[in-house]
Amino acid sequence: MDAEQLSLVEWRAWLPGHARQFLFFARQQTRCEADAEDVLQEALVETWNRTPDHAPPPLPLVYATIRRRAIDLARSNERRTRRELHDDPARPALFEDETEMTGMRDLLESGLKGLGDDQREVVILKVWGGLSFDEVGAALDISPNTAASRYRYGIEALRKTLKPLLV
Repeated sequence: MDAEQLSLVEWRAWLPGHARQFLFFARQQTRCEADAEDVLQEALVETWNRTPDHAPPPLPLVYATIRRRAIDLARSNERRTRRELHDDPARPALFEDETEMTGMRDLLESGLKGLGDDQREVVILKVWGGLSFDEVGAALDISPNTAASRYRYGIEALRKTLKPLLV
């Protein structure tokens, strides 16, 4: 058995003893289960590649790598969202100048961040995704009525949050 095969055996013995804690930590750093699993997988591959002789890495290195991958994912998602809001050619021009549009977009993003995850998902899928309540319900595995009520509550919360800022 060569050194790489030996270290693979060590990893297979080491990982089950820590996998739950790693995934729990990744969940706290991300917005959903799928992102947590992706971040964890990327972190483990990175630590495998960074560790000399591919030996099981020190725990602090794994946790730091999970945290860095989660930050990178959040930044990537934020950049994509900004790009999608800014560069949509189908979006009509609502503002006279770029500064006014940027300010309004920042207010709206801030308001959306203030919503609960359930309401934010529905509002984004309905408004930006252009989905019907039936489609939103199917995407989120909820009933169309639940999607409609979350949308209604989310829009009302946005109105309350943004109204004082727009006057």
